[in-house]
Amino acid sequence: MGIVLKQSFQNTVTTFIGFAFGAVNTLFLYTNILAPKYYGLVTFILATGAILMPLMALGVHNATIKYYSAQSEQRKNGFITLMLLSPLVILGVLSLLTWFFYEPIALFFSKENPIVKDYVWYVFLVGMAMAYFEIFYALSKVYFKSVFGNFMKEVFVRVCVSVLLGLLYFEVISLDFFLKALVGVYLLRTLCMKLYAFRLHRPVLDFKFPKESRTILGYGILMILGGSVALILLEVDKFMINQFIVLDNVAYYSVAGYIASSIVVPARAMNQITYPMTANYLNTGNFFELEQLYKKTSLTSFIASGLLFVLIILNIEDLFLMLPEDYRGGFFIVLLIGLAKVFDSLLGNINAVLYYSEYYKVILLIGICFALATILLNLWLIPVYGIEGAALASFLSIIIFNLAKLIFVKSKFDFLPFTKATFKVFATLVLLSGLFYLLRFPFHPIINIGLKSLLIVVMYVGILYRFNISEDVSGILSKWFKKNTP
Repeated sequence: MGIVLKQSFQNTVTTFIGFAFGAVNTLFLYTNILAPKYYGLVTFILATGAILMPLMALGVHNATIKYYSAQSEQRKNGFITLMLLSPLVILGVLSLLTWFFYEPIALFFSKENPIVKDYVWYVFLVGMAMAYFEIFYALSKVYFKSVFGNFMKEVFVRVCVSVLLGLLYFEVISLDFFLKALVGVYLLRTLCMKLYAFRLHRPVLDFKFPKESRTILGYGILMILGGSVALILLEVDKFMINQFIVLDNVAYYSVAGYIASSIVVPARAMNQITYPMTANYLNTGNFFELEQLYKKTSLTSFIASGLLFVLIILNIEDLFLMLPEDYRGGFFIVLLIGLAKVFDSLLGNINAVLYYSEYYKVILLIGICFALATILLNLWLIPVYGIEGAALASFLSIIIFNLAKLIFVKSKFDFLPFTKATFKVFATLVLLSGLFYLLRFPFHPIINIGLKSLLIVVMYVGILYRFNISEDVSGILSKWFKKNTP
């Protein structure tokens, strides 16, 4: 776990820095600088681009991680050439369809909110940029280099957005320029990721593709469904809110959803390095190490995500006081999405185990069923309960889908991620929640949040260290204590 802990820690720090900028953007800059309908427009563009990303990438970012370690040195250039050129086919088709059928596509997107009509090409460009960013990022991951890509993914865009919002606030740029520049930031990020990936291994165009190219591309195409399933579960709620109620509600929902999304930061950071390791263990048949990685990623992710969930829920009232009045509330959304994110984290690297194994076709079929269920739940619950209905639909879909994955891995690999330490962490989180639920400070919300969070973190870390609940966490704490003890 050495390389995992090292890069996971670096990625977690980087991701939290990005989250800090994202929090400033989401909770303060967007909400105070953009009108709700324009903030909703930005959210719609980015969420829809993310939904299109797996299709535009043709799934080759997943295929790269799965098959790269199985290639000989002589075949790697041909393999990379295949991975880089294949998405151009689907991008060409989509660009022609958008060009010739722009009006009906735009009318579909803008049925409830006419403002969306003029920004369809923005969605296309953002989706394309996201697709090739993930492809170049995958090329760096196979060399177990995930930190720079994580920085570009989590920090770069958010810092650029902060700058652009500041320029918009001081009227240095117009709203139209801001939206164009936002698309440009995603394109620039992709270019930087390409330069970094090519520095690690500069590929030479080689049209001697691998003999199993059909299998590789078939896997990538199937992974379009896998990526789409994941993104539908995560992003379709924002897209469908636009289809049923005014665009302002997308902005309100995004604020509450963003607060809850911080819970998966540590797990997401860890996945950047554990996914290629998982593929390597599966390719070499090293199931003992695979099981150990599964359990350790689960415990470490749960320790971090559980703490973040408790901190958010116990500080939510003070946090809402810091937001503009129109954006306050949404506790129900934060609670439901937060619980779903904790469960996601608890399952560790389960997605990699499934999608990089021989059983990926079965789990894709299960995922498609749950993606359809998510859409149907949104169709039913959003008109009835509004944005709370969207949160409930996402919660139910994610929980049931994760249970299905958990049962499937147990049946095929005889692995479970839970250990005695898992239940000790759960008991600790329940104890802290009970102790601090009624604690209130009479100071400014920022001071209240800081004081309560400090007390919770100190007690939590102390319990973990005192009872040695996680060997990896205790090892890091021991090294830190020795280094900082005179």
